[in-house]
Amino acid sequence: MNIIIIGAGKVGYNLADNLSKENHSVTIIDKNPNILNKAEENLDVMCIKGNGVSTRTLLEAGVNQTDLLIAVTNSDEVNMVCCLTAKKLKAVRTVARIRNPEYARELSLLKEQIGLEMVINPEMAAADEIARSLNFSTAMNVESFAKGRVRMVKLKVTKEMPIVGKDLKEILLNTSFSVLIGVVIRGDDVIVPNGSFELEENDKICVIGKHSDVYNFCKLSNNCPQRLKNIMIIGGGRISYYLTNILSDMGMKVKIIEINRERCMELAELLPKTLIINADGTEEELLLSENIKDMDGYIALTGIDEENILSSVLVKQYGVKKVVAKISRSKHMHVINNLGIDTTINPKLIVASQILKYVRGRNVESLYRIAEGQVEIVEFIADKNSKILNIPLKNIKFKNDTIIATIVRKDNIIIPHGNDAIQQDDRVIVITKDENISNLDDLITSINGGLKNELWNGFKKFGNIIDM
Repeated sequence: MNIIIIGAGKVGYNLADNLSKENHSVTIIDKNPNILNKAEENLDVMCIKGNGVSTRTLLEAGVNQTDLLIAVTNSDEVNMVCCLTAKKLKAVRTVARIRNPEYARELSLLKEQIGLEMVINPEMAAADEIARSLNFSTAMNVESFAKGRVRMVKLKVTKEMPIVGKDLKEILLNTSFSVLIGVVIRGDDVIVPNGSFELEENDKICVIGKHSDVYNFCKLSNNCPQRLKNIMIIGGGRISYYLTNILSDMGMKVKIIEINRERCMELAELLPKTLIINADGTEEELLLSENIKDMDGYIALTGIDEENILSSVLVKQYGVKKVVAKISRSKHMHVINNLGIDTTINPKLIVASQILKYVRGRNVESLYRIAEGQVEIVEFIADKNSKILNIPLKNIKFKNDTIIATIVRKDNIIIPHGNDAIQQDDRVIVITKDENISNLDDLITSINGGLKNELWNGFKKFGNIIDM
């Protein structure tokens, strides 16, 4: 696919990196030569210095032959004009980053008038993800599939949990509910485990299944979610605005601390029922005076990663139940994740997942990346032309580090066994370390026959979920 990205900031650069790795032909347009030099040196992309609104620049980039144009400059208005111009020049599809809450209320009208296929709003997407993690307080991250019927939570294994030192088959055989532990992150290693895999303290696990079953698994593991009531947010940017609206609707009481007085005045108008404090929320004395010890949740959303990290580590020592930090740079995430912060949020990675889902086509219903992009959880709807319909899963040879995690068939949620088969129109949730999976058939290497092959492939690929 030929893709043009206008704007090579954090989001644009990250998108170019991910899309080029999936073998798309990517062209970046930006006015800043330093940013373009960085992209040219580190990415397999073409770079053009110029204004993305300019017809001349767009034609030089080949807009009339492009499949997708993505405008992610710092200006919503520029992004919309870029997309409008590209449409006039015969670009097939356009995507714009639109972040202003004023525009967010009129997105359907804007999409229709400008001809946008998709609008991305990193701040709103980040707010949604934070709200989900607060609603499931013990989880590091939470993701929904199959229109909310299937839940995946990322948990940290602690020494108090009864699952420590046990293999997955033993854990799941002794429960009355059906979940799958699909991914284990141990240090720098990312593992798609089989049934004999034994959990250790400090492992991070991804548990997937029906919402009630995932909740019961957490309860069994002494990791039961708690209801959060009082939330403190540091930083009054757009994420804070979107998040406060969501949390208020969930019945939580929110307090925002923002250092900029003018922004405080704006927030006081936009959020009349929320307490807005003009102060430096990273100072320990201020936090203590604002009763940080009585807070259920603390969310660091300033524009500086270091402040978010340090303040989050600090308040965790005061017994705050849930601590969330926004991180814009992802280079040292493996270090940050070991500092005791419950959840980290990276808006640009969330947007990258949204764009990758869109680029891969209509077969992909949901896409979520974990472990810095090393593993994908992808939701498909089984097409009538798929090669693997109505074939027992144990007879299908899947690619390495790939499992069918869940099948949703009408109102039934199935954690599949080797004898189960995918049927037309099933929602199929897949966990894979392979990249660029755009349909179910991309997951297989062959379809096998014979009892010996069936048994071997069943044990190899579905060690913890086979019904022999």
